[in-house]
Amino acid sequence: MDQVSSSGRGRLHYGWVVLVFSTLSVFGALGLGRFSYTMILPAMQEGLLLSNSQAGVLASFNLTGYLVCAMLGGAMASRFGPRVVVAAGLAVVGVGMCLTGASSSFAAAAVWRTVTGLGSGAAYVGTMGVLSSWFAKSRRGFATGTAVAGSSLAMVCVGPTVPLILAAGQEMGWRLCWLVYGGAVVLLAGLGFLFLRNHPCDVGIPPVEENGAQGVCPPARESPEWGRVYGNLLVWALGIVYACYGLSYIIYFTFFTKHLVAEAGWSVRQAGNLFTLMGWTSIFCGLLWGSVSDRIGRRAALAIVFLIQAVSFGLFGVGHSPVALVASALLFGITAWGIPAVVAAASGDILGPLLAPAGFGFLTFLFGLGQAAGPWVAGVLADATGSFLAAFLLASGTALAGACGILWVGRVSRRLGQRLT
Repeated sequence: MDQVSSSGRGRLHYGWVVLVFSTLSVFGALGLGRFSYTMILPAMQEGLLLSNSQAGVLASFNLTGYLVCAMLGGAMASRFGPRVVVAAGLAVVGVGMCLTGASSSFAAAAVWRTVTGLGSGAAYVGTMGVLSSWFAKSRRGFATGTAVAGSSLAMVCVGPTVPLILAAGQEMGWRLCWLVYGGAVVLLAGLGFLFLRNHPCDVGIPPVEENGAQGVCPPARESPEWGRVYGNLLVWALGIVYACYGLSYIIYFTFFTKHLVAEAGWSVRQAGNLFTLMGWTSIFCGLLWGSVSDRIGRRAALAIVFLIQAVSFGLFGVGHSPVALVASALLFGITAWGIPAVVAAASGDILGPLLAPAGFGFLTFLFGLGQAAGPWVAGVLADATGSFLAAFLLASGTALAGACGILWVGRVSRRLGQRLT
């Protein structure tokens, strides 16, 4: 596999192979590792006798694991290369999912959801970081936007298959779901080790859409300049805005099916159909907003996406009619993964290819702070009020705060002289 094309000309550029696997990696690390939880949750709650608060805590444990390993995984990927980090992360995700299905108590489920989160953080950050090496700046938003479509592909698969697996497994159905999806992620881990490459220099070619006869490797023993990442005020500002996305979207996503079934009176199958529709709608959203950011700038694209999501989350909370709920799902679908795609591209713009994995890992750590708090806060609000209305209004307000925060990011960029369009 190491003797791939010696030239980027006349045949398929190996960067496209890396992009295909990057999409599959996101499919496994986030799509199956995290987002399948929202469809499995009602049956899992019934099987383990979990309250809404406990369901929220399980999601928060998963996201806390993700938060911890996002920053560590990004640093390791910058230091040792993303290939091993991504493959190992996916293996941990798969094993953690299988053992979640074997859990017999809330405590056991909490442990294995945390382990799954640890693997997800390492695999996802390493995946998004490697694309900064393989794609020139003019196509970076396109590449990261394509990769995040993996989450949407998983939604499309999970929506219709979870009800089928639940029906086939009956009382054990939710456990079977975790086993099937976990096994798929373990398979992806092996494929990742076989096909992923750290840098175009590994196969002797330049990045996609960058002129040059050969890929130039960074010095083998070069130690990354960590101060450029962790001491960079622009990275901090962007990360705080990214945290608004983490808190808002995860509330919506975690309790999407639960709200439809428990409060809107939908069946699990109907909720699964809307979940699938949202997944189909979101397949190209990362590509769309990543490409838009290549044209109009990262900050403008982020602001537009935040505003659309604020409307989506608020509509889901206040409107119980099918029209309002479907409209909310479609609005989220067209923007779902736009923010991670644009932020990943911005990380490469600010820090360059070598530090991009570490930068995106740190940004994801800040994002994860909001993401870890979201399900717990939403679950407590739902138990206290007897409704998810307050939780979805919190998500909407936080997204609106993110849109306003983009103005602050622009001021920080200008003050530091670090141009972020």
